[in-house]
Amino acid sequence: MSITAGETKGGEGAIDPRAAQARARAIAAFLSGFGLFLLLLTLQPFAGPPQTLEGESSGNIVNQIGYVTLALIYGGAMAAFCERAALARLGTSSLIIVFAVAAFSLPQAVDSEASFRALLLASFAMVLVAGVLLLPWSEQSFATAAAHATLALLALVYAALLLAPSLAIHGSEGVEGVHAGHWRGHLTHKNYAAPVFSMVAMIGIYVWRMGLRWRGAAIVLLSVVFVLNSGSKTTMGFLPIAIGLVLLARLTGRPRLMLIMHACMVLLVGALTVGTVFSPALLKLSAAINADPTFTGRDEIWKFAAAKIAEKPWLGYGYVSFWQTPVVTRLEENFEASWDIRGIGSGHNSYLDALLMFGVPGGLVMIYVLMIKPLRNYLAAQADPQRRRLADLGAMMVMFLTYVGMLESFFLNRAEPIWLLAAFSVLTLELTSRMGVRQG
Repeated sequence: MSITAGETKGGEGAIDPRAAQARARAIAAFLSGFGLFLLLLTLQPFAGPPQTLEGESSGNIVNQIGYVTLALIYGGAMAAFCERAALARLGTSSLIIVFAVAAFSLPQAVDSEASFRALLLASFAMVLVAGVLLLPWSEQSFATAAAHATLALLALVYAALLLAPSLAIHGSEGVEGVHAGHWRGHLTHKNYAAPVFSMVAMIGIYVWRMGLRWRGAAIVLLSVVFVLNSGSKTTMGFLPIAIGLVLLARLTGRPRLMLIMHACMVLLVGALTVGTVFSPALLKLSAAINADPTFTGRDEIWKFAAAKIAEKPWLGYGYVSFWQTPVVTRLEENFEASWDIRGIGSGHNSYLDALLMFGVPGGLVMIYVLMIKPLRNYLAAQADPQRRRLADLGAMMVMFLTYVGMLESFFLNRAEPIWLLAAFSVLTLELTSRMGVRQG
């Protein structure tokens, strides 16, 4: 079996079957690359900091129309070009569990209709993610499409940095003035851009390993330069760790040892970040290592989030129904805090936000499906030499996002690139663990 597209049916009669097949494969490859480009770019690039509350973004008409249209296009393309067995695998994807947990939480939401619209948007975006993976005829075709997509993104972003820097670099005005001079590219904030371009660098490594040496090297170089100029210190630290662990496993042939080292890293990062909220000893240790053990005041957000989780531990507050809703905005301002909780858009921790939205049981299911089960799939996928390169890419992304999740929130975050890349990595490992990868 292959996770990529199979031969198209028909094409007989006046049309040369081989020519028709070649055209079908070319169209499928183009759609895969274009889909990855849109996934990374978003439908509203260079928009600057949002002018509306984050909780209102589900009503964005551009995203609504855009992702519905893309879902129709890519759904139709997969029906036309992909093998039925590959499509059937999508019906058993563990990502369905993620959406089921979110759907189960909707009755708890302050505004169930708005939460439902947000979930629909996230669902439509998943069709794009699936199309990127399934449409190419072979792994080589996918690697070429991925190289072209990421190089096009990098060319666009670097053109903006050179020709219109105000669109791609944080300015000194407003509340984001503290980040002045840091690169944010086409996204709204450096903390979103740095993880995205880190994963673009991982795609570059994959492209290089697939034999596209110059293109892969260019992608890695341009992406790493961007991350270094983003000013995101934690991302700069997590990026080489995730890449290094996977490449170490490949060099030594001991993937299980790599996963043990990854688990230790997760415990360490968790202890030195959100763990400092619950343990004075860990706070003291973090202060000895890090000049800012509060992580720019995130500790106050985490304390607040932890207290609110304890108030509704079983069912939570509902999908995208806590931050910037009356549950928070109607509270009295705490003038002693460095953050005004009422204006915070997220908990800056994916795991706490999962527990807030879906309750402790639902949040733990979400964490298992997105961060633990994919690495079990990696062990199965990497056993086959033909699947290793794609499996390694998925593992790098999952491990990197596991660390990033300690400081940023992205689980089921509608059609944001970090979440879509997380879904991409989960689906990559799921499919490569079950099916073969067509070479050539």
